[in-house]
Amino acid sequence: MMVMALAQATKSRETTYTINDAMDVLLSKLDEAIDDMENGRVQTVEEAWAEIDAV
Repeated sequence: MMVMALAQATKSRETTYTINDAMDVLLSKLDEAIDDMENGRVQTVEEAWAEIDAV
């Protein structure tokens, strides 16, 4: 099973991001995923790939 972490993709005209922007998003999503795992919220690999494919 995979840890469930929902991400929302938003389109933006912004084409440049700093490493700090990327790290903020990464650490935020990691924190959410750890919370999900600790609370037993998980999804199957198939569900995860379906979510990725939707983006």
